[in-house]
Amino acid sequence: MKFKATLIGFSAILMWSLLALFTAASGKMPPFQLSAICFLIGSLPGIAVLALKPERFKLLKQPAKVWITGIAGLFGYHFLYFTALRNAPAVEAGLIAYLWPLLIVVGSALLPGEKLRWYHIAGALAGLGGTILIIARNGIAFDEAYTLGYGAAFLCAFTWSGYSLLTRRFDAVSTDVVTGFCLATSILSFLCHLGLESTIWPQTAFEWLAVAGLGLLPVGAAFYAWDFGVKNGDIQLLGVASYVAPVFSTLILILFGFADPSWRIAAACLLVTGGAVLAAKDMIFRKRSAAPQPAE
Repeated sequence: MKFKATLIGFSAILMWSLLALFTAASGKMPPFQLSAICFLIGSLPGIAVLALKPERFKLLKQPAKVWITGIAGLFGYHFLYFTALRNAPAVEAGLIAYLWPLLIVVGSALLPGEKLRWYHIAGALAGLGGTILIIARNGIAFDEAYTLGYGAAFLCAFTWSGYSLLTRRFDAVSTDVVTGFCLATSILSFLCHLGLESTIWPQTAFEWLAVAGLGLLPVGAAFYAWDFGVKNGDIQLLGVASYVAPVFSTLILILFGFADPSWRIAAACLLVTGGAVLAAKDMIFRKRSAAPQPAE
């Protein structure tokens, strides 16, 4: 069960790898408007399941702390991320925000039944190194003029890592509640859009398809898969494996002609892959030792 849940959680990371491609293809829609539409789309499969199986509505009756954690996690992360990008250069803001996998790995030591080993931290640091190679390819220059943006990016990292760790503590809560989290995030994003942005709609059918793809996968199914994965899978391994997303994202952009290959990408792949294998060594060797031996 744990291995299967970890794979499901990893599928969320793979879907997040498509975020940059779909966003680049979605046109010039402002971020909160895009977030509102995508999270609305992301809530539709859950709404359909509830409509087909009305008995599951009772699973939405959860304590206030569950709803506060979920909505603060999904909406809070995106609000802080957009705020960071508006008030700091994208490279530096992105690197700070992407501390969340490392924070998940370190924070997992506080969870019941989890033990933090040196190779979990080493694997996470290797993944962070690979991410730096990918994101900071033109250098890093922190400037105190962007303090607000940097602060929002730090809060962004702590928000998502905190949400993921707290979700693990709500392991008895059905993943059906993610439908409500997505719907609430859509509404709150729409209100932010009305107050902060001008409305810009996609201009072509291709851009609309990209928006639909965002809503169905990286900003939809991924959150259901992540919820199930962190509740039932290996949260430390998922934290380290999360550094795969920016590497895969860059490789996908190269494949579709939005970026060029370089030695940095190859080195980043080695660092991230090596870090993930190191962090997963317990799971790898446990499965090998559990494998039946051939009869002599």
